[in-house]
Amino acid sequence: MTRSVFEQALGPGVADLPEPLRTHVSAVGAGIGEGVFASAGCTRRMLRPLLRLLARRGVLFPDHGPDVPFRIVNTPTADGGFHTVRTFRFPAGDRVLEDTLRVVDGHLHDFLGRRNGLEVRMLLTVDDAGLRMRSGPQWVRVGRVRVRVPRLAGVTVMDTVADGRRHIDVRLRTPLLGEWFRYAGEFEYEVGGGSGTREKPTRRACPDETS
Repeated sequence: MTRSVFEQALGPGVADLPEPLRTHVSAVGAGIGEGVFASAGCTRRMLRPLLRLLARRGVLFPDHGPDVPFRIVNTPTADGGFHTVRTFRFPAGDRVLEDTLRVVDGHLHDFLGRRNGLEVRMLLTVDDAGLRMRSGPQWVRVGRVRVRVPRLAGVTVMDTVADGRRHIDVRLRTPLLGEWFRYAGEFEYEVGGGSGTREKPTRRACPDETS
């Protein structure tokens, strides 16, 4: 029987997740969600030139704003992973983040960007509220070369379900700058709502992506 990447990484701990979050993370098929992030983006102006470059790779983006509509599409991959496309709809245009979750040596790894160039091991904890994830070791990939690097940024994720809606809170921080990127909000998520194939979203590009 096929198990989701979360079931593989959590083992028996997946049974401790509250419903319906357990159903969501145990799904091996496609899923679609839509909602609004109360806040999304980069809060440090000094980092925005760098994030414009990363935006082209689908890793991060320089924009920031309140009440940002978004859409998330999850689809399984041929190698047993789970690919996610998140579309943030800012007034200036859409921003897209992509990543693929895979299980490596029993641990959940997040491969970020359209080319999966940054790899992060995610450490999982289950409590009464839901699923907590924090970043561990990190690698960069250039072609087939995989290189361990110092931790570029700390990432924490809180994933919960309340009143029938999925809640997500993702934060990035570094020791010197503190928290500098976050998105947090809620959405309705439908397991089995996807097409079963990786979907490339139709979107309005931001100006710096077309330059």
